[in-house]
Amino acid sequence: MQAEKARNNKKLNLLKSKIMEPIINSQLPEFKVQAFQNGSFKTVSNEDVKGKWAIFFFYPADFTFVCPTELVDIAEKYDQFQAMGVEVYSVSTDSHFVHKAWHDASESIRKIKYPMLADPTGVLSRAFGVMIEDEGMAYRGTFLVNPEGKIKIAEIQDNNIGRNADELLRKVEAAQFVATHDGEVCPAKWKKGSATLKPSIDLVGKI
Repeated sequence: MQAEKARNNKKLNLLKSKIMEPIINSQLPEFKVQAFQNGSFKTVSNEDVKGKWAIFFFYPADFTFVCPTELVDIAEKYDQFQAMGVEVYSVSTDSHFVHKAWHDASESIRKIKYPMLADPTGVLSRAFGVMIEDEGMAYRGTFLVNPEGKIKIAEIQDNNIGRNADELLRKVEAAQFVATHDGEVCPAKWKKGSATLKPSIDLVGKI
């Protein structure tokens, strides 16, 4: 009887360990990491993010293949993100020294102006739930944090699937719109300037 109870408890604990806690509307974790930006090393912490919109753009590793195409895609939209009051932070488990070496070696990576965060201990990757423990690197995770420090967008995908900065830009515009227009929501494929919806009982069954 005791043995069976122990087995059931073990199964229950295993099940609990696999249940993912919702990350949407959770608070940005405390952190302090090194970064490389515009030819210099700097320290970035959660204090630097307070009061601002921020994107955390996780990728597996420097000196790889899909990653530079994504980072350059974001770099080409960086001015637009900045104009919207959004800071972009790319994150990998490489050190800040490796970020600099990649920047110096790659013409593509030299286009990047946003901070490249170093997460060699995996503290950020684990906090955002994207760490691949067996490989010591992160999945492709994209997270938008609002000025109150709450995560409003969270997407994680396998490392052989690249992302699209245009789609991210659209989603950030939607997140900023609903943050400043109480009672309105953005429907599918919404773009800035398009019509929104105002949920009410009158709309039930009519969309």
